[in-house]
Amino acid sequence: MKADARILIVDDEPLIRLSLTEWLKEENYLTHAVEDGPAALEAMSKEPWDIMLLDLKMPGMDGVEVLREARRLAPHTTVIMMTAYASVASSVQAMKEGAYDYIVKPFDVQELTLLLKRIVEHQQLVSENMLLRKRLTEQYEYENIVGKSAPMQAVFELIGTVADTSATVLITGETGTGKELVARAIHTNSSRRYSPFIAVSCSALPDTLLESELFGYEKGAFTGADRTKKGRFELAHSGTLFLDEIGEINMKTQVKLLRVLQERSFRRLGGSDLIEVDVRLITATNRDLLRMVEQGTFRSDLYYRLNVVNIHLPPLRERREDIPLLVAHFMAKYNLEFNKKFERVREAALGMMLDYQWAGNVRELENVIERAVVIGQGSEIGPEHLPFCRPEVATGEESETLESVERRHIERMLSRQQWNIAKTARILGIDRTTLHKKIKKLNLRNDTRTA
Repeated sequence: MKADARILIVDDEPLIRLSLTEWLKEENYLTHAVEDGPAALEAMSKEPWDIMLLDLKMPGMDGVEVLREARRLAPHTTVIMMTAYASVASSVQAMKEGAYDYIVKPFDVQELTLLLKRIVEHQQLVSENMLLRKRLTEQYEYENIVGKSAPMQAVFELIGTVADTSATVLITGETGTGKELVARAIHTNSSRRYSPFIAVSCSALPDTLLESELFGYEKGAFTGADRTKKGRFELAHSGTLFLDEIGEINMKTQVKLLRVLQERSFRRLGGSDLIEVDVRLITATNRDLLRMVEQGTFRSDLYYRLNVVNIHLPPLRERREDIPLLVAHFMAKYNLEFNKKFERVREAALGMMLDYQWAGNVRELENVIERAVVIGQGSEIGPEHLPFCRPEVATGEESETLESVERRHIERMLSRQQWNIAKTARILGIDRTTLHKKIKKLNLRNDTRTA
């Protein structure tokens, strides 16, 4: 029978090595035990190991030093620290260096059994997800853009056709359809792939700041310009510059942008030197630029310069046959991120997603699946995990953010377990390191502690 996992035991105490070796063999693990750090690193350099049980306090090379080298030699090996000293400082240091978890001697056999089982299941899940993603990639995925529908297959074909040309591309489509993914796919499949890909959201910057961001400025060009700064055009030299929401730029910036496209050169704000650049420009918008041209708010000459090749991304509601593929793609992605084991979507939930209008398109679908994986337990996504399918939720909660849902769920679990980190992490299906990170990120505080 094939072993469940290969485990390397590193401890300077012979009795510990012997007892762990015998016990793990009975649990169907293939084991090898060594007495110190150098021997452990030698073993890791010769063979692959799924898990390493590493003593923290050893003469000569201690556990943290071994851990550092192990992370370099075999980054995919999961390391569990063993210590007779329940020192918070040493445990935290080990976690910072990349340890998965730690156990305190004398061992709680049941706790170690559950820990090893969880690690093995997660490693199997990683392998399965990698296989699933490979199959998706081979069939219906192009540079992280997923779709088997005719419109998306046409997009894939067009990306492949224009990628290795110098043509300027305008990507159109509603918010959340994946316009930046298309721009990155064009860059990745072009001869410029080893040069920078610089993305700028034109709607995120005020007009005055956008101009200096694109073209840079000289020292003293304006109040606060205490040094010369390169703009995005210079930073993207020999690569690709992606301008999202191009319809938001004002007339003055439009003129300067047109001049760069025509002359392949520009001047920084406050500068007199002409700077030549070799940049492929890709732009995107969710607005009707042709109508803006007719209304006089967008220059016609710039429009025709930008729209040499147009790639239109259909809204998700017009390619519903892609929804099951996208759900599988995002489920695999967030299984890995949150160490979950969702394998399928119940028919009722999938039917609701197929009927939903998806105003936020693929981005909204991704957020819904991420939320479902975060709050759900078990292996199935059901209707109860979908925010738009829960009529019992009070008005106002349906629009809450993923972070607020995650915060409330983790707070509730911590409270139920009296802030016992180990127990809460087990219930949530994550390791203690991940839980500590989330507590810090969400700024959660233990109000049950007494002075």
